[in-house]
Amino acid sequence: MSTPATPPRSLAEALRTRDDASLAALLRSRPDLITPVPTDLTQLATRAGTRGSVVRALERLDRFALQTAEALAVAADPASYDELVGLMAGDARDAAVVHALPRALATLREQALVWGADDRLRLVRTARELLAPSPQHPSPTGLGPTVAEATAGMSPGRIQEIVTAAGLSSTHDSVSAVASLTKLFTGRRRMKALLGRAPEESLEVLNRLVWGPPYGQVTAEPAARLRWLIDRGLLLPTAPGTVVLPREVALHLRAGRAHRETEPVAPPVEAKATHRPQVVDTTAAGQAYTALATVEELLKDWDEGGPTVMRAGGLSVRDLKRTAVALDVAEPVAAFWVELAYAAGLLASDGDADERYAATPALDEWLEQPAAQRWIRLAEAWLTATRTSGLVGGRDVKERTLSALGPGLDRSAAPEVRHRVLGLLAGLPEGASPSAESVLARLRWERPVRGAGGAQRSAEGAGAREDDDLRSRLARWTLSEAEMLGVTGRGALSAQGRALLGPRGAVAGGSGKGRGVEDGGGGLAAAGSSGVANPSAPSGPSAPSDPSGPGDKLPVHHHQHRPPAPPEPLSPAEQAAASAAAARLLAPLLPEPLDHVLLQADLTAVAPGPLERPLADMLDVLADVESKGGATVYRFTPGSVRRALDAGRSASDLHDFLTAHSRTPVPQPLAYLIDDVARRHGHLRIGAASAYVRCDDDAVLSEILADKRSAGLRLRRLAPTVLAAQADPAALLDGLRAMGFAPAAESVEGDVVITRAHARRTPPRTAPEPVPDGPPTPDTTLLSAAIRAIRAGDRASTTPLKSTPSPNGELPRTSSAETLATMQAAVLTGDTLWIGYVNAEGAASQRVIAPIRVEGGFVTAYDHTADEVRTYPLHRVTGVAELAEG
Repeated sequence: MSTPATPPRSLAEALRTRDDASLAALLRSRPDLITPVPTDLTQLATRAGTRGSVVRALERLDRFALQTAEALAVAADPASYDELVGLMAGDARDAAVVHALPRALATLREQALVWGADDRLRLVRTARELLAPSPQHPSPTGLGPTVAEATAGMSPGRIQEIVTAAGLSSTHDSVSAVASLTKLFTGRRRMKALLGRAPEESLEVLNRLVWGPPYGQVTAEPAARLRWLIDRGLLLPTAPGTVVLPREVALHLRAGRAHRETEPVAPPVEAKATHRPQVVDTTAAGQAYTALATVEELLKDWDEGGPTVMRAGGLSVRDLKRTAVALDVAEPVAAFWVELAYAAGLLASDGDADERYAATPALDEWLEQPAAQRWIRLAEAWLTATRTSGLVGGRDVKERTLSALGPGLDRSAAPEVRHRVLGLLAGLPEGASPSAESVLARLRWERPVRGAGGAQRSAEGAGAREDDDLRSRLARWTLSEAEMLGVTGRGALSAQGRALLGPRGAVAGGSGKGRGVEDGGGGLAAAGSSGVANPSAPSGPSAPSDPSGPGDKLPVHHHQHRPPAPPEPLSPAEQAAASAAAARLLAPLLPEPLDHVLLQADLTAVAPGPLERPLADMLDVLADVESKGGATVYRFTPGSVRRALDAGRSASDLHDFLTAHSRTPVPQPLAYLIDDVARRHGHLRIGAASAYVRCDDDAVLSEILADKRSAGLRLRRLAPTVLAAQADPAALLDGLRAMGFAPAAESVEGDVVITRAHARRTPPRTAPEPVPDGPPTPDTTLLSAAIRAIRAGDRASTTPLKSTPSPNGELPRTSSAETLATMQAAVLTGDTLWIGYVNAEGAASQRVIAPIRVEGGFVTAYDHTADEVRTYPLHRVTGVAELAEG
């Protein structure tokens, strides 16, 4: 095992010097490393260097930590801390960068992307391959290859010509010539003198290439300004017609900086407006009430069976438009409410042959809960859902349209972005609403890489169209959805929203500046672009000299500075407590349900607030909703009254209902309307002949026959009180109602058919499971067990053995007799053994045990791998080897 006096020679050795807390931090930040648990630290180091794991780790770095890794990728391997500071802070030694660099380096070390002491920093090889410049994948720094790399295929004679033209003495071999040229380009004073002799036009060419891309196109006969640079190696050919600016030259022109602009501090989340907290909370509560009403209206609209499920899954465009019209919202908003109800488990497909969407049995339970509890269920579903309604109407990778409730809407990053956005809002003073752009800028700083290939983005593309990436869109949707749902009010986080996040939800905002990109044109065409000019880049005469002074003193033990760990997800118990607290805060702010309405003479009823459920349900049958808002206006019509009579209510029932629930007297026009419709209701009876009409008053039947509008029903008189029709009963019922009559349907027994709304429910359904973003973060118990197993396996693989039963490093192989004898001897001596073991499923593993008792074909031992006493059948032990003492 390595000691502080012995520098580690590999990542595995560096991991062996870590304590358990440091290993736990690594495994917590990179949970893919213990899926499954590695057998030892060597396997852990190998897994930490795989391409997929490294890309995933790079994606989770903040911008400054990523810039630090990018600087190490263009530095020497290994690099010293002083060299890294020069690349990050430049010759001027930017104080903010110098101060923040230990934190960034500690992050890279903790995540096993960098290892080694301060004088020998090494970037993991896979990370270097991803971030280092190459013609196929330009470096995010905009730097090109080194002089040694650019001249690798150049003839010795040409190299000597460049050395001579640069004013250096010729050498006997190419290696020393390249070293001499590199020393010239890295020497500040000598390089300044060389550029001082350059034509002004040549310096303009260098300035256009200095911040990248470093490649440019030249003709077969370059102009004089280009020829001067090419002759002296300031531009080196890489292919016919292509030249590159060597890394050493670019760094001199940049005053040592690897990046055009470093961002050591997170940009602050800026408040654009501040409101009184009470105003924010009441506004959010009003939105929460509206959210509950909207979801209830949606589910009531689908109560008897909603739209059909498309063959490919999801809602059709036409059904989404109909839903939007019914809810009186825009289609994207309707998609949000539909997806929210689905995520909360309140609606699903029924699974029938003619598959349709309908409410689930959970809806009835949900409707019986208090309003605050119903809101909590919606808010929790929204926070954890990976389905993203904002994608509805877009297209997937196969150019298929994404539909609401359809496949392809899951985005595993959505819950994390929602929590992070709300956490940033929680870091502002109460009542402060942020500007959306500052929130997006902060998120881009925290996660600058987009997708697996984000680590290889070009330098000029770092700031281009960044608001179009998925995380930015998720953040924008989060801000608008939180407002619609009532988590925020007037853009500020409400008290109930703050409580919903739990005690670890608040995150303080930082400060910093954003990235800027200056574009311009020039005479030298850059490969793959029109070229990038930098008027502010230092030219040769103004380049700074070698730095010296008191600012060069740097800290040494940078690995001791650890960045703050991100908050762990709330446990189920903590989330339940947070939800209960949010419900307690919201409940007093929601309006109490009313048990009355105000009847008016114009055949309307005004509900000045939310109504109790029985009253609201009855009014929905007896009247039509005319307008919504702070107060709901219902209008009574002959059709709505007939609807109540069809549902089995009598005229006296309706009079009693209105009298009991109205704070004003029942207006005479409304009483007359009910009596008039009831007088005619059921006067005509319709049955099946194909259909028939019977009425005790033959004059009414004569009136129907004489009406030209009845011609389509093809009626004929069978008796003085009976008419037969060729239309079916439903069509006959609708036709006579259209003529102004109020017929009632009749059963085969002659009784009036009472039509009641039939609530359709799907079979029991569970809410959709969120799609995880990689392996879940391990809890403390799993981390402890994994570290014990890794330590024990590493001890078995690194501790010298008294014998070597397997030359290939496989599990030990010994005979049954030898295994038994070694076990029995270890019981007497207290030795620790390394065994190979195959379990009942045939899975092989290695373990470090201290035998306690051997009897009956079993060995009882303290298992260092599991950190507990276990019993193993001897016939499953493949072999045993003794570990050397010490």
